[in-house]
Amino acid sequence: MKVKDFDYYLPEELIAQVPIEKRDEARLMIIDKERKEVDHKIFKDIIDYLEPGDCLVLNDTRVLPARLIGEKEGSGGKMEFLLLKRIDKDNWETLVKPGKKAKIGSRFSFGNGELKAQVVALGEEGSRIVEFEYEGIFEEVLDRLGQMPLPPYIKEKLEDKEQYQTVYSKETGSAAAPTAGLHFTEELLEKIKDKGVNLAFLTLHVGLGTFRPVKAEDINDHIMHSEYYSLSKETAEIINKAKENGKRVIAVGTTSCRTLETIGDENERVREASGWTDIFIFPGYKFKIVDALITNFHLPQSTLLMLVSALCTREKMLNAYEIAVKEKYRFFSFGDAMFIK
Repeated sequence: MKVKDFDYYLPEELIAQVPIEKRDEARLMIIDKERKEVDHKIFKDIIDYLEPGDCLVLNDTRVLPARLIGEKEGSGGKMEFLLLKRIDKDNWETLVKPGKKAKIGSRFSFGNGELKAQVVALGEEGSRIVEFEYEGIFEEVLDRLGQMPLPPYIKEKLEDKEQYQTVYSKETGSAAAPTAGLHFTEELLEKIKDKGVNLAFLTLHVGLGTFRPVKAEDINDHIMHSEYYSLSKETAEIINKAKENGKRVIAVGTTSCRTLETIGDENERVREASGWTDIFIFPGYKFKIVDALITNFHLPQSTLLMLVSALCTREKMLNAYEIAVKEKYRFFSFGDAMFIK
């Protein structure tokens, strides 16, 4: 299967640049795996499609304000750092622009010296390993000085950092938000719980590999980036109980889906686990845990579009995207949602 088989036409004006004012009033496309037709709803209507005993699995990762603007010590040249992955306490894998000025031993300063950094090694694909120096707690310093690392297709400045966090975000470590979860409000989650739907939380820290284009022509030749995940014993018990009772496990976002399918076994059970996953799901994959999926609209030729096509067939998914373009749905991170049931 070719990467170009997952292409579609998208007018640039349909790429959402800012979040909708009320999270749960985004549009929601309902896709039934058994029907060709789609239904058009508002996101808060999702509650009508959830049944008592169903299990809604959400990713509680929290986005780091991982974009830092500083200057090179000595020359004073402006530099941009993007934190990719923590290696240990003060060492991070980063992307640095302009990279040619970030040689080993180079030093940089942020926020009038409140945070300093030195390049200690070269990383993969042009990244740099950087050691930070600061006083106090790194996350608090980063919260003061850092900006949200919005995807490259979003040109507007974010007014409030919390707009790029889910209302249930908890475990800091992502370079991007699990955007399907941005549609939930605390009130909607309470209503869902009151209906008898079980909420289960896992963590997958989203890496910037999510936005990297697939360069291979054949999807079988693509190498996925790896991301850290964690699933607790309590969450495993909630998910397994739903399966045992014949209820649905509904993943909120592709990140929750990939984590569940990484951990799930052939007996449709999950266990307490943590580690790194590079699972690549595309048509032909047999799902072990996930029965339904809440997700956003994804980039053409992306691994995420391939994943949703695996759950619902490529033809049906591309038909849904064609309808979404015609109906002027909002696309990507701050865009509208779909529910594949």
